[in-house]
Amino acid sequence: MTSGVTGGGTSGMASGVTIRVLIVDDQVMVREGFSVLLNAMPDIEVVGEAVNGREAVGQVAALRPDVVLMDIRMPELNGIDATREIVAANADAKVLVLTTFDLDEYVYQALRAGASGFLLKDASARQLADGVRVVASGEALLAPTVTRRLITEFSKLADTPRAPAMARIGDLTERETEVLVLIAQGLSNAEIAEHLVVAESTIKTHVSRILVKLGLRDRTQAAVFAYEARLVTPG
Repeated sequence: MTSGVTGGGTSGMASGVTIRVLIVDDQVMVREGFSVLLNAMPDIEVVGEAVNGREAVGQVAALRPDVVLMDIRMPELNGIDATREIVAANADAKVLVLTTFDLDEYVYQALRAGASGFLLKDASARQLADGVRVVASGEALLAPTVTRRLITEFSKLADTPRAPAMARIGDLTERETEVLVLIAQGLSNAEIAEHLVVAESTIKTHVSRILVKLGLRDRTQAAVFAYEARLVTPG
């Protein structure tokens, strides 16, 4: 398996805070397995389970979890549409998509819908817990060997840059555009700061402004935006 867990920055949740997780999957063994693994962690608590996307939307509203582990292929309402509804409701919950293989077009669609990253279902207990922690901290799950390859592969499907993305680029300064390109290349805040020879706090400010100006939730959305706007050439 190639799914490393890499945070897009250095921020984290305050120590002592328990991360509340909702597990969404139509397979009972998957739900139970993940629940056992995560509840064994001192800083993570599984607060609920859902068997399909429709139930997940209701559970997010009722339980207000920090992280939603979301399967994609489910009856009634799939993970892509459920993610879109959760994001549209301005829920604070971060969605972490679960999939059986990394180059999955449905995962790409879920990222575009607002998911903060994804994990393979055969992730180890440590990878699973680390992924939950990274997403809960407000960062995106950007494993360059997986997520960037996924975005690159499926952004090729569009022959021309997406018009909305192109129109919004003009809102960015030259330096913000430069930072956005580096985000799409999988660099962390520290790596971008080193590359541009500036303080990491300055990069954090740029990233925050980029997300606000473009109306994006996190770094994964920024990476998708950069590829679809052709700021980064797929390949």
